[in-house]
Amino acid sequence: MVNNEPPMRQEGRYAAIIVCFLLGNGCLFSWNSMLTIEDYYIYLFPKYHPSRVLTLVYQPFAVGTLAILSYNEAKVNTRLRNLFGYTLFFITTLLVLVINLATSGKGGIGTFIGICAISGAFGVADAHVQGGMVGDLSYMQPEFVQSFLCGLAASGALTSGLRLITKAAFDNSKDGLRKGAILFFAISSFFELLCVLLYAFEEDFAQKQERKGNKQLFYENIDYLLDMFLIYALTLSIFPGFLSEDTGAHSLGTWYALVLIAMYNVWDLIGRYIPLLGFLKLESRKLITVVILCRFLLVPAFYFTAKYGDQGWMILLTSFLGLSNGYLTVCVMTSAPKGYKGPEQNALGNLLVLFLLGGIFAGVTLDWLWLIGKGW
Repeated sequence: MVNNEPPMRQEGRYAAIIVCFLLGNGCLFSWNSMLTIEDYYIYLFPKYHPSRVLTLVYQPFAVGTLAILSYNEAKVNTRLRNLFGYTLFFITTLLVLVINLATSGKGGIGTFIGICAISGAFGVADAHVQGGMVGDLSYMQPEFVQSFLCGLAASGALTSGLRLITKAAFDNSKDGLRKGAILFFAISSFFELLCVLLYAFEEDFAQKQERKGNKQLFYENIDYLLDMFLIYALTLSIFPGFLSEDTGAHSLGTWYALVLIAMYNVWDLIGRYIPLLGFLKLESRKLITVVILCRFLLVPAFYFTAKYGDQGWMILLTSFLGLSNGYLTVCVMTSAPKGYKGPEQNALGNLLVLFLLGGIFAGVTLDWLWLIGKGW
């Protein structure tokens, strides 16, 4: 009996890693679907800067909701919180499809406001799921957190690939852009439903223990928290708004923005697997911060490349932006919880995601600065 235990545990471990990956995928699949469909929304709402506005609407709801949940983390049932988040993702993704069908694919301010409301709902769902899952998985092995984070990145790569396929499938047909978008969101809705069912039937192993307060955890990990903020403030000041609207006209035409977004997502996913090679993983707190600060050199690099470079250089820079984003995210997320008890790791996971979303909010706000000198 004793001899049979390790194989069973190992088998269960691999199954858990796959489940974590799929749930990470579902956490951002809806939102990445909305980001990846930007070519359709720019066509539908040319006057409203959808790539910037939708992200800006999303973030206050995500940050505000997660701040409340983090403050009340000890009182919240994490399982119900996550289940609510995944269910909300499914309902709102389905609503995007319903709005498109109900309006027959027409634009206008009313439709845009409806899409913005759904974007805000995505933010609420993200705050429930991402913070809850990272906190919950921090009770367990680092591989589970890393698998979940890789799933987050994979959702971007999968939605980009799916969007390229659906766009190509209807490229030469009448109203092809809309048909591709409808098929795209139908598949996204189905995947979110699968995530709801997958999480609903997973067993809950959480146990309550004594832990340090949020204030003490904040002061002990302020460098890690600021690291998360700075990583995403930089990334979202460039992606997706700048890449969608401010990189000029090139030979790829309407495919150009989609290719840039796809390259970012693919390399973000690759970057999250690099720390699996122990000798390539950054664990020094000071060195992680130095690398994150050096990454801000990408701002002038993107500016001059958009102004003077060709599309090859822009694709290369975008790939590095994604690679560094994924790599540094995993380095911080897997290093910070070490040495803490399960409930403390849960609380710290919520704080890390709160600062991550705060960085995203700062980034999408700073992204508007790229419009200076262009009629603003």
